[in-house]
Amino acid sequence: MIKFAAPAQGRPAALVFVFITVMIDMIAMGLTAPVLPTLIQDMAGSPTSAGWMNGLFVTVFALMQFVFSPVLGGLSDRFGRRPILIFSIAGLGLNYIVMALAPDLTWLLVARILTGITSANISTASAYIADVTPADKRAGAFGLLNAAFSMGFVLGPAVGGLLGGIDPRAPFWIAAAFSLVNALYGWFVLPESLPRDRRAPFSWRRANSIGSMKLLGSHPELRTLATVNLLTQFAGAVYPTVFVIYAVNRYGWTTGTVGLCLAGFGLSSGIVQATLTGRAAGWWGERKVIVIGLVCGVVGMTVFGLATTPWGFALAVPIMTLSGIAGPAIMAMMTRRVEAWEQGQLQGANSSLQSIAGIVAPLMFGWCYSLFIGPWKGLNLPGAPFLLAAIFMAISVLLAFWSMGRSGASDADAPSDKAAGAPFPVGR
Repeated sequence: MIKFAAPAQGRPAALVFVFITVMIDMIAMGLTAPVLPTLIQDMAGSPTSAGWMNGLFVTVFALMQFVFSPVLGGLSDRFGRRPILIFSIAGLGLNYIVMALAPDLTWLLVARILTGITSANISTASAYIADVTPADKRAGAFGLLNAAFSMGFVLGPAVGGLLGGIDPRAPFWIAAAFSLVNALYGWFVLPESLPRDRRAPFSWRRANSIGSMKLLGSHPELRTLATVNLLTQFAGAVYPTVFVIYAVNRYGWTTGTVGLCLAGFGLSSGIVQATLTGRAAGWWGERKVIVIGLVCGVVGMTVFGLATTPWGFALAVPIMTLSGIAGPAIMAMMTRRVEAWEQGQLQGANSSLQSIAGIVAPLMFGWCYSLFIGPWKGLNLPGAPFLLAAIFMAISVLLAFWSMGRSGASDADAPSDKAAGAPFPVGR
């Protein structure tokens, strides 16, 4: 058995592995996205049954993410990041095999539940980044992590759609192969990032979703940053909820055009987050980067909602792409306000907030879209969901400005030593 006793501070292979882990998680989920509804419909036997069953699969997945992200984060605070990452990735691969072989909806749903649990390892990957990256470099590192999300978002559905045309179960086999190879790769190259003397005892009080989020209220600025993060997650949910039907109905786009637009947006967002976030944080400081990114989000969402032509919509895409620099800077600032043994709990709490947004926001944006093309269509605002998202972003801008006024930029942007702090205090 290979052991890595030393922490992974600054080891490039470790950071590459975490980047690949997140990207493969997203690719694997994206691979199955185009074919899972079709597989559900084939098993359900009718479009009517498939509709509510597909909704159940989406909700269950988000619910598992909400419940288990803080659990995996807490386990990584106790046992280290390495074993949680490797075993969850391997479990994800095995779950895709079960989905590929599933003979009926019951087996498929059970596997989907387990997939939601094992793919909740993003919180552990984020904690790993905080462990191995100096405080003043974390915005760039989290930018790379978000870029992995974006690249997976681009590559997964594109490849999955092609494979699904050959065999609807083929994407599950490929997703399983990706995950299992990644777990094997991690077994040999991934060192542990959290030394034993900086680990915390596992506690269900800290690791449940509600308990983990109490950490977000332990520091006034942490509470504000968490609120800003939640609002941006709510705003971002407008894309998977209404973008396709909005673009098809308002601009007459084909599904192919919509796919190309999503791919281009995901690719450009990934490039911006990977190459610009760290540099911008070095130039202006993380707090100003957050405000700049959020303002770009307000402008971009507003233009999306008001644009009456495809060209008007396209003009806002570069502006909206720049909004991606805010998220990594928020995460970097949050990691500096908790101790080393709380990084997993922090990331689990953030993942739980994201899951809440994933459960609630689609219902809200879907209702908003239906309202403005139905009873209120005379107002001629089919882009109302994007305008609602812009309101969420505007509130987050006001919160960020208020936080700047309270703390002062120099204090907020000064690197914290908490991530490299003292051992976990006995009896805490």
